[in-house]
Amino acid sequence: MPLSILCVCLGNICRSPTGEAVLQAALPQARVDSAGTSNWHVGDTPYGPMQTAARARGYDLSTQRARQVTPEDFHRFDVILAMDSSNLTDLQAIRPSDARAELSLYLDPLDNAPTDVPDPYYTRDFDGVLVLIEQAAQAWATRLG
Repeated sequence: MPLSILCVCLGNICRSPTGEAVLQAALPQARVDSAGTSNWHVGDTPYGPMQTAARARGYDLSTQRARQVTPEDFHRFDVILAMDSSNLTDLQAIRPSDARAELSLYLDPLDNAPTDVPDPYYTRDFDGVLVLIEQAAQAWATRLG
């Protein structure tokens, strides 16, 4: 059975959809998905400027739709990667006691990197976020592949 990975951010319209696309490219044999801890954008496509930045680097986010993470996700996925510490705290709060998924921060495998992937919805640094996500995806591919 292929490795399954869930990328999680707050709204599932910037960081986690990008994490999904980049990780899927780095680990083509894996099953990768994304979700948000909030329900603010359920059903929405990823944020336009994030899609534009991702497309410029060869990633297509257009078919993705935002969804909210569920307790069942902790049984469906092997690894759940939070984009920031706040997302990780939210995930730990809803994690079932018998969950099989390992929780980690998306940037954990990087040395000398920030703990959190900055939210480009607020920072407007879509390219900088993509660089961090790509670096971490390669590190995860080495670790998990």
